[in-house]
Amino acid sequence: MIPRYSRPEMTALWEPEAKFRIWFEIEAHACDAMAELGIIPKEAAKAIWDKGAFEVERIDEIERETKHDVIAFLTNVAEHVGEPARFLHQGMTSSDVLDTCLAVQLTRATDTLLADLDRLLEALKKRAYEFKHTVCLGRSHGIHAEPITFGLKLASHYAAFARNRARLEQARSEIATCAISGAVGTFANIDPFVEEYVAQKMGLAPEPVSTQVIPRDRHAAFFATLGVIASSMENLAVEIRHLQRTEVREAEEFFSPGQKGSSAMPHKRNPVLTENLTGLARMVRSAVTPAMENVALWHERDISHSSVERMIGPDATVTLDFALNRMAGVIEKLLVYPENMQRNLDQLGGLVNSQRVLLGLTQAGLSREDAYALVQRNAMKVWEEQADFLELLKADPEVSIPDADLEALFDPSHHTKHVDTIFRRVFGET
Repeated sequence: MIPRYSRPEMTALWEPEAKFRIWFEIEAHACDAMAELGIIPKEAAKAIWDKGAFEVERIDEIERETKHDVIAFLTNVAEHVGEPARFLHQGMTSSDVLDTCLAVQLTRATDTLLADLDRLLEALKKRAYEFKHTVCLGRSHGIHAEPITFGLKLASHYAAFARNRARLEQARSEIATCAISGAVGTFANIDPFVEEYVAQKMGLAPEPVSTQVIPRDRHAAFFATLGVIASSMENLAVEIRHLQRTEVREAEEFFSPGQKGSSAMPHKRNPVLTENLTGLARMVRSAVTPAMENVALWHERDISHSSVERMIGPDATVTLDFALNRMAGVIEKLLVYPENMQRNLDQLGGLVNSQRVLLGLTQAGLSREDAYALVQRNAMKVWEEQADFLELLKADPEVSIPDADLEALFDPSHHTKHVDTIFRRVFGET
């Protein structure tokens, strides 16, 4: 976690103090459940809650000798609780604490990420409606294609992030599982009721079968979902970066007073935020492959996954949280230039209407092959001679469409007549 790309709310979830607090709650709730079953004295369970405490520095000190973080934690808590501490961790194994804690952290992190997505979705929706009917170029292969609206561009990204939100909800459901099943997951030394009790208290669901660890396909699906969200974010960032190029300049990141674009060239206004978002997306996606590789563990458990998750858990969630909020800010303040959109629409002398002319000629009786050849012949002259496409067509004796009908084929409203339909599909509103 790098402070430059972190937000306090998310980083707090991964601080040692927060982790050990979750560990303590898991152990204390397990004691309550065992007390309810009559396995340990109720007074002991109460004493653990009343006297239980820990110090991060002391845990680190003990771990330097024991080389075992959970034992170090339990030893430190016992120093505060005294004699009743002998009932801590009854029938449990370290993974019961570690895996359940990770599930809590990832679930809470997901709640923050869902709120981040809501902010970005709201920004995209607001700006999509703002530019719902603002005509601009659609491009394929980076080349002028046919007109769309800028609102449709943003609606497309809104739909992607709406899908991502649904994916993240599902990922949250999959990751929010609790394992308190003991060594190799058989419940031999702990009653399944304890797991059910702790799960309910920690906002989780019991893992149906946990060997000695929660199955890592759950984590693989979770981090893969974060990777998809990051890719959607990069897709939007790259769109903005392209639109901000000097030769295009249809949209631009907000450039604040006093901001500098270059140490050498005072005129520069660079898309630094969206370039940064492209880089952050790469970092989030870098967690996906290790998470996939963590699925294959030896028999009922090994710890090859442990070091990986200690890094990718905080790094991926903290980075994505920061990036989603940065992207929301970019969209909220995005500068949009409709006049430049119109300039670019006019740049190729009407070529963006070539398909309409092609279809018009087929309706007038030409074969598609002949019509295509006729339209392309005139279109190439526009590319090569900077001519006006409509005027070339009017002057071509093989074009069998009256001038007035040809002009109608160049009406830009033809390309935007179903914008309302698409918006209803995306936003579900009339």
